[in-house]
Amino acid sequence: MKNKNIRLWRWVAVISGAFTILICFLLMATYFQLNRLNPVETEAINTLVQRLSENPDDEALRNEIRSLDLLVRKAYFTNQWQVKIGGYIAFISLAIMLIAIQIISQSKPVDPKLEELEDTDDLLFKKRSRKWISIGGVSIVLIALVLAFLTHEKLEAKFIRAAIAEVNELEVKTEVENKLEKEVVKNMEQDTVAPDNTPDAKTDEKEIVKETNPAKPKPKSQSQKKETLRVSTASYMEKMKSQFPTFRGAGGLGIAYQKNIPTQWDGANNQNIKWKVKIDYKGYNSPIIWDDKLFLTGADASKKEVFCYNKNTGALLWSKEITGIPNSPEAPAVTDDTGHAAPTAATDGERVYAIFSNGDIVALDMNGKMVWGNNLGLPRNHYGHSSSLYTYEDKLIVQYDQGNAAKILALSTKDGSQIWSTPRQVKISWASPVLIERNGTVEVVLSADPFVCGYDVDTGKELWSIKCMMGEVGPSVAYENGLVFAVNEYASLVAISGGNTPEILWESYDYLSDVPSPIAYHDLLFLPTSYGVVVCHNAKTGEIIWEHEFPDGFYSSPILVNGLIYLPDMSGNIQIFKAENKFELVASCPLGERMVTTPAFADGQIFLRSEEHLWCIGK
Repeated sequence: MKNKNIRLWRWVAVISGAFTILICFLLMATYFQLNRLNPVETEAINTLVQRLSENPDDEALRNEIRSLDLLVRKAYFTNQWQVKIGGYIAFISLAIMLIAIQIISQSKPVDPKLEELEDTDDLLFKKRSRKWISIGGVSIVLIALVLAFLTHEKLEAKFIRAAIAEVNELEVKTEVENKLEKEVVKNMEQDTVAPDNTPDAKTDEKEIVKETNPAKPKPKSQSQKKETLRVSTASYMEKMKSQFPTFRGAGGLGIAYQKNIPTQWDGANNQNIKWKVKIDYKGYNSPIIWDDKLFLTGADASKKEVFCYNKNTGALLWSKEITGIPNSPEAPAVTDDTGHAAPTAATDGERVYAIFSNGDIVALDMNGKMVWGNNLGLPRNHYGHSSSLYTYEDKLIVQYDQGNAAKILALSTKDGSQIWSTPRQVKISWASPVLIERNGTVEVVLSADPFVCGYDVDTGKELWSIKCMMGEVGPSVAYENGLVFAVNEYASLVAISGGNTPEILWESYDYLSDVPSPIAYHDLLFLPTSYGVVVCHNAKTGEIIWEHEFPDGFYSSPILVNGLIYLPDMSGNIQIFKAENKFELVASCPLGERMVTTPAFADGQIFLRSEEHLWCIGK
């Protein structure tokens, strides 16, 4: 019986050893293959891009390039997964082999009878053979594991280097922040009036202080502070809800609070089209609205502009070219799908804030006069910066997840100075922040690879994080009844509960989004995909309640208004369906132009940005 066990363990050692060597050779082959082939700079995509530059109106060719790009990204994540899992398997196989060898050596009986001594040369040859075989085997394993690690690192680096040049962002950032700090201090010194030190002046000052502060107020209790915060938050959010000040509406949750929105129009026949105006500048940002003013941005590699329209007539009230930003770098290389003005602007009714592909961020007053401008450092990513801006009270929230310095920061809306900045241990993200109120605290919730995190909007302190995401994250999160929902293509859809002690409540892999963001509403979660399927989940359990496939895919994010979801597809048809647990299409309204941006709503009207026009739709 003992001999059978020894034979069994010998077979285990031989098989696991052979399997380890096989895996190691595969890992080395993968390493050399990926170093020989560049998955980003493929000849096929470069040829198609060259053809598109010669014929920019060829939509079929543009869609073919997008499809190839999706395949390349899928191959990237598949290779990343294979290399990582291969390394783990090699480790496990090696451990099993070593355990088997150890068991065999301990089980081998010691024969006290001395056998005839072997020839000295034979003994020396066998000893050397075992030594070099061991060294060779261990070397192969170590080389394979090292190459697996290098392959995993180089996969991401290859995609980052493919689109942008090497720029030392940290030096730029430090120089900008130091200069900004000096300017702020200088302005404060100039604005400060020197005190009058005469005795009479001191006496008058004491009397004024005594009159204006007759008694020192008692410090507020913790409960009083929370109540004050709730009142302040509620007041601010109500003001935001009455407007459409940011991407996906107030807080970025994809919900509008306007009434009497039309459900029938036709762009070609001018049915319910109040006005439309031609736009001759590129930009994939969406319209935002405050009172009678509508804002857009546009840019190319040499020019950046902010535009203000009268939302009632479509008349251009003013445009402002953005120039003179200190330390402003040249525009980086970006893809056509992102461009140089992808992030949606934000407004608080006093100023409008915009950010561009090179990291220039500006504040203009409502008449187009520049209030302040900074540069945050050249964004380092391979598609271009696309995270939109949000405001909260006196803060401008910026998600700046770049290749070498991911962070979330809050700038003063008054002068652009930094209020707080929090570094993030994540990869590049193209998602936008979302503001939620939970447990008496306003949180900024962000999604990136690998974490979904919540931050205190007043301090920038990380309140919670959970490792659940991967890939090139584009969709923003959704929120309802204490649950945060995050999604990305080639990753998963997750429901996160628990606030400061987050847990994954459920997870789904069936239908995922790489661009449009989901909406959570009344225990339902609505998720559109870029390939045209819309799915409704039970928000508490993850169960798929219904799914519906539309003829065209979606890049726009849906907006919910009065129980209806408005979702533009890429061909320019706005699909309108009920936000209920049974699919019911209300209307499919054509513009007649391609559209990839998200609608804005105000005063019973819809405002849409297509590739060529800005539209106002109303009854």
